[in-house]
Amino acid sequence: MPDPKEIPLHNFHAKYGARFVNFGGWNMPVQYTSILEEHQAVRQAAGLFDVSHMGEFHVHGPDAGAFLNRLLVNEIAAAPEGKAIYSPMCADDGTVVDDLIVYCISAIEYLVCVNAGNIEKDFAWFQTKAAEWNLDLDIKNRSEDFALLALQGPRALDILAKAGWEGADQIKRFNHLSVTFNGAQIRICRTGYTGEDGVEIYVAPNAAEDLAEALLEAGKDEGLKLCGLGARDSLRLEAGFPLYGHEISDRITPLEAGLSWTVKFNKEDFVGKAALAEQKESGLPNKVVFFTLEGRRIAREGTPVINEGGEPVGRVLSGTLSPMMGTPIGSALVNCEALAGELYVDLRGNKLALKQAKPPLHK
Repeated sequence: MPDPKEIPLHNFHAKYGARFVNFGGWNMPVQYTSILEEHQAVRQAAGLFDVSHMGEFHVHGPDAGAFLNRLLVNEIAAAPEGKAIYSPMCADDGTVVDDLIVYCISAIEYLVCVNAGNIEKDFAWFQTKAAEWNLDLDIKNRSEDFALLALQGPRALDILAKAGWEGADQIKRFNHLSVTFNGAQIRICRTGYTGEDGVEIYVAPNAAEDLAEALLEAGKDEGLKLCGLGARDSLRLEAGFPLYGHEISDRITPLEAGLSWTVKFNKEDFVGKAALAEQKESGLPNKVVFFTLEGRRIAREGTPVINEGGEPVGRVLSGTLSPMMGTPIGSALVNCEALAGELYVDLRGNKLALKQAKPPLHK
């Protein structure tokens, strides 16, 4: 097994005491102090994450919008300049190849952010479909050209203003803007993966450390903390956001995952449309639900979900202890016929009631 790759800010994180883990082939900071502290900082003040392991593709050319519109389930071609669009990308059978964010730079130019563990698979999928459809566009894997920082939390925009850029609050949610910041060209995106307000910032790797230091300095009296992947995962689960390989995967469709709002059936065509239309018409076999449990025992991924009679009707997809609620939370894929009845998780023979909950779970 090859050694994990290092992100551009590895030495920066080591200097601040990060504990590293191998995540998707990358040596990533999982925490600095504690996941509890970092999680609460994001909910109450702000957190700074390094997510430079994510992948970026540049799609450019006269047919770029048409290509992405056909490749993804959401509406892309009609997006105005400066808009960001979240969308699953499906296979022909309607299951999910990946979920990603498309940033419309112009009518012929798009930046696409993909999950770190799917970079090679996704790029091959992009190239295969572009060749199959014989469209006029160019696709480049520019993942090594970007570092990506996420500043998240109720104090995030104030911190960005104190660091020298006061216009972030003028960017609407799921919009983006290219600006000069501390001498570097960056793209500030009003997006995030925590359930809080904030921004994600694309920056050249050689300018990333200066930007991170500037944000830390600006946030030192605002409660800003460096945060790792541990808090990122607990935050997204509290918010009810999917993680590829868990709530969406090559075995789960967007409809089953509760992402039907992203599937634009009024488009002429997109990959997986026929299969998803059939599933919508015939009814979902399974559905992703979010839940809470009493007590302190966490139902981890793979834990069986059972009905009142003890029959297996699903499985847990993600599970953790909510730092804001102090109780276990999670998600599960459950047979739709069982959803109307009582559900339980089977923790090694102990049956705990699963209480379905609508995200966000930390109200």
